[in-house]
Amino acid sequence: MDTYDILLYGSYLLIAIGAFASIVMPLINSLNDPKSLLKTVVGIVGILVLFFIAYSVSSDEVLPKFEAEPFNLTADGSKLVGGMLITTYVLAIAALAGIVVTELNKAIK
Repeated sequence: MDTYDILLYGSYLLIAIGAFASIVMPLINSLNDPKSLLKTVVGIVGILVLFFIAYSVSSDEVLPKFEAEPFNLTADGSKLVGGMLITTYVLAIAALAGIVVTELNKAIK
């Protein structure tokens, strides 16, 4: 079992290094081109605004079977999950619409 533990900890370390590098390296590269950093910030702010809109319209209703063990879901947790789901749905629909528009543009040209 010790061999498995060592390999698991090694994989956790590699995942952490990869996540850190995937966040830090684009930030370092964008310091040379501040306009690209501005586009990134606008995108992140847009997603946050979309999430807060989705969070505000999501329901905080919790079914009795989810209030008990093993879920212990609260009204705030239900509202957070609902906001995340609505945000995911809107972003997925926007991505699909973007794909369709791009393909139609290519077909017309």
